[in-house]
Amino acid sequence: MDDQINGLANVDDQVNGLAKQVKQMYRPSPTPKLNQRIISSMSRRSVAAHPWHDLEIGPEAPEIFNCVVEISKGSKVKYELDKKTGLIKVDRILYSSVVYPHNYGFIPRTLCEDGDPMDVLVLMQEPIVPGAFLRARAIGLMPMIDQGEKDDKIIAVCADDPEVRHYTDINQLPPHRLAEIRRFFEDYKKNENKEVAVDEFLPPQTACDAIKHSMDLYAEYILQTLRR
Repeated sequence: MDDQINGLANVDDQVNGLAKQVKQMYRPSPTPKLNQRIISSMSRRSVAAHPWHDLEIGPEAPEIFNCVVEISKGSKVKYELDKKTGLIKVDRILYSSVVYPHNYGFIPRTLCEDGDPMDVLVLMQEPIVPGAFLRARAIGLMPMIDQGEKDDKIIAVCADDPEVRHYTDINQLPPHRLAEIRRFFEDYKKNENKEVAVDEFLPPQTACDAIKHSMDLYAEYILQTLRR
């Protein structure tokens, strides 16, 4: 009888011990102060990639290159890269009734004389969401003066769109398509009382030369920054 009583006592002790462990496991931890939570969150956060600097231009550049889309085909919203954060911000809504005829963006790891990456208009079937990137093929260059400053645009086709990827020269495009592109850039700032002049379209080799020059300017800028 005594052995049975002792055995039951041992079982009770084990049950009580397990109950204490379970209670401790599910005991709510004290809520950290707000500043402690913020610091903890920041310490765990990974650094976001910057599309201008961290995305490679691609091994086939300047002929075929990566392009980051800022503005979707058919949009009246003028998005642009915020160079400090790498995010795509809303710059303004176009003042006129026109919309972007094709996807519009920039080429990573390039730099132009105005301090911005090289602009590119990409012809393809579908609108692409801002912030996405794609492979594009340069087919020409549109010389443009925006309020007295050089602001040339690379004209390209999506290298992975079967409807347009066979184009290799801007002169292969239908004349109406070229007129549409020209008219958009001539008119889209008129209601803002800003002057834009568009010159004759130039061949793909000129576009590739311009991209290569912008790649060299970017590389020089990075070297100068590292030396500071």
